[in-house]
Amino acid sequence: MSILITNIKELVQVREHNVTIVKGKDMKDLPVLKNAYLYIEHDTIVEYGSMNDVDGIEAEETIDATGKIVLPAWCDSHTHLVYAGNRVQEFVDRINGLSYEDIANRGGGILNSAETLQNTSEEELYKQAVERLNTVIRLGTGAIEIKSGYGLTVEAELKMLRVIKRLKQDFPVKVKPTLLAAHALPKAYKNKKTEFIDLIVNEMIPAVTKERLATYIDVFCEKGYFDLEDTRRVLEAGTQNGLKPKIHVNQFNAFGGVALGTEFNAISVDHLEEMNPEDIEALKSSETMPVALPGCSYFLGIPYTPARTLIDAGLPLALATDYNPGSTPSGNMNFVVSAACIKMKMTPEEAINAATINGAYAMNISNMYGSICRGKKANVIITKPIPSYAYLTYAFGENHIDTVIINGRTFE
Repeated sequence: MSILITNIKELVQVREHNVTIVKGKDMKDLPVLKNAYLYIEHDTIVEYGSMNDVDGIEAEETIDATGKIVLPAWCDSHTHLVYAGNRVQEFVDRINGLSYEDIANRGGGILNSAETLQNTSEEELYKQAVERLNTVIRLGTGAIEIKSGYGLTVEAELKMLRVIKRLKQDFPVKVKPTLLAAHALPKAYKNKKTEFIDLIVNEMIPAVTKERLATYIDVFCEKGYFDLEDTRRVLEAGTQNGLKPKIHVNQFNAFGGVALGTEFNAISVDHLEEMNPEDIEALKSSETMPVALPGCSYFLGIPYTPARTLIDAGLPLALATDYNPGSTPSGNMNFVVSAACIKMKMTPEEAINAATINGAYAMNISNMYGSICRGKKANVIITKPIPSYAYLTYAFGENHIDTVIINGRTFE
């Protein structure tokens, strides 16, 4: 199958060489080719250029993109897309004055989702996840990380990861699975955190690696959840079993989790709503990607990741949705990119870099995803006719996407 996209108003994120990460002031640079074409064969970007040079290129399908923008599909490096049911009642409770911590302390939050998931069949869990994944792909997501963490038992965590594996097999998008067993302390282990960590280390991680169900290991490193010592134990066990670290850190408190993540060469440290100078210094001397989740800040009414501080310090930054039932019930990367500009003072260029190349880096796939580059996977968004790529971030309440191509095929 070959596709030729012609008369592209702006071909965005064009890279002559395979850039795999963008940092600091370079994040303001977003290469754009106007009045362009893009040629795709099978699942690969083969050629692109000015419409003046398109003569002689033939394809099985030609798409006229007059007035439209073409850019790489979004790379969403942090989601909890596989879950059961919803937590709309907790949303109402928060409106009525309860905090996220209040709800968690009375057995809501993650424990609520875990109980629902444990009582949901694998087939039903898969059906719910399919619906969500279809939705986010149509919203332009072409690569996605999905975490476990709403099981909190060996059986239920494996059930989640098996569903993620099925999604990976059944959908054309790139899916990266993460074991997040250390997401919350189950009711059965109340006041027995050491025993739960023992369960994760001695049973869950070996079972997951035996079935090859995860690429990454993750921990919710936060006060009231898992401290630095807990996090270290889980990361050590994960890395010994071939799992690469990613960490939830600094969502509500900053107490050394970022430095611990960089010590383990974590591929990413995610949330970072609270930051201190020591965190910045730790990141400067690492290859770890900071990941901001503005949808979570919006939904919970908590501070936003200090993007300007990070970028102005010369660091990279990625953007992701944190799609989950409790703190971000949306997988819409278009909203995330807009929110980053509106609330985090990122430029449109920085936000698009953060949601494409750097998002791919945070999944260790930026060698093949995240930019318009010869030889990379043909995962692209074709917008409706709009004035410019900046309009994507400006008109945040509209759906600007006309067509999504995943692995060289139009996603229906």
